[in-house]
Amino acid sequence: MKEIAAFIAGLQFSLGLILSGMTNPENVIGFLDITGNWNPALAFVLMSAVVVTGIGYRLVWKRSQPMYEATFSVPTNRVLDKRLIIGSGIFGIGWGLVGLCPGPALASVFTENGVKALIFIAAMVGGVLLQRNLTTLIERRPALKVPVNNS
Repeated sequence: MKEIAAFIAGLQFSLGLILSGMTNPENVIGFLDITGNWNPALAFVLMSAVVVTGIGYRLVWKRSQPMYEATFSVPTNRVLDKRLIIGSGIFGIGWGLVGLCPGPALASVFTENGVKALIFIAAMVGGVLLQRNLTTLIERRPALKVPVNNS
């Protein structure tokens, strides 16, 4: 049942992105173009999402446990480290240049922008794999030992 609920939620999210026009990169880039032909549609979509999420959180936290799990899974790490800031910066720049982020890209696969979305998804997967491999290499590298002069 958990998988069916997740599928329905994902389908609803995708349909919302498609109906709001957020699967069209031109709408997203138009929102970011504040000095040119600015398109405020994304702002309205974001505001609607914040309202729906706020109401949803209020309702969910009144429950003693989630519907399909024993306990709530709440992130405990609240540290803003260098990796998070650099990674989110790269994500934001890529999102702004292309006009797609992962959710709209997946929803775009079956629209008129399907080929562009597939190219974006391939690049996104490649970036994830590259990051994983680079992180593994960096973490396996022996620490640099600096000699200490005790004189």
